[in-house]
Amino acid sequence: MALPAYIDATTGAITDGEAWVGIATTTLGSDTATVTFTSPDDGSSTDWSQFMDLVLVSYARATGAVTDTELAFRFNNDTGSNYLYQKFRGDGSSVTSSTAPYSFVMGGRITGASAGANIFGATISHLFDINSGKYKSGLFQAAADQDGAGWAVINAVTWQSQAAITEIDIFAESGLLKDESRFDLFGVLPRMVA
Repeated sequence: MALPAYIDATTGAITDGEAWVGIATTTLGSDTATVTFTSPDDGSSTDWSQFMDLVLVSYARATGAVTDTELAFRFNNDTGSNYLYQKFRGDGSSVTSSTAPYSFVMGGRITGASAGANIFGATISHLFDINSGKYKSGLFQAAADQDGAGWAVINAVTWQSQAAITEIDIFAESGLLKDESRFDLFGVLPRMVA
């Protein structure tokens, strides 16, 4: 197995000053039910086993006949009620919160088909310690402006599994992921340089 270019072959230290490594990106060419990212598990520079965290930047919209809906995630094909979340949502005039176990990660809100035309929601999803032997946690921040009627959401999530995250399935709670939705996945390396 060849070492990735950002690791010095002599010392084994990371030579790159950047901690983020681009893993994968996709822009949908048609309405799509699920976007899946999977670790290649091949020792390459995009193998998830080397990363401490994963960060997913999403710009998405759903086809469901709603103003907004959840951008939902499942890890390693787990469809059980093993995802706990704490959600905070504000729209400029009120703030709400909720918590519950669920069968998928509440990854933040995105706009739906009932929102103004061509309005997409932005979400930043940070998954922590993806290879640890503890339950996995994540922080999801989302926002969309709907011509002055937008909202902002922060969700804290725990996946009740000690397994390493090796697959992420992304879907809309209502409808499909809309054509032109974009997803960029980054791996965050442990810092070993000064």
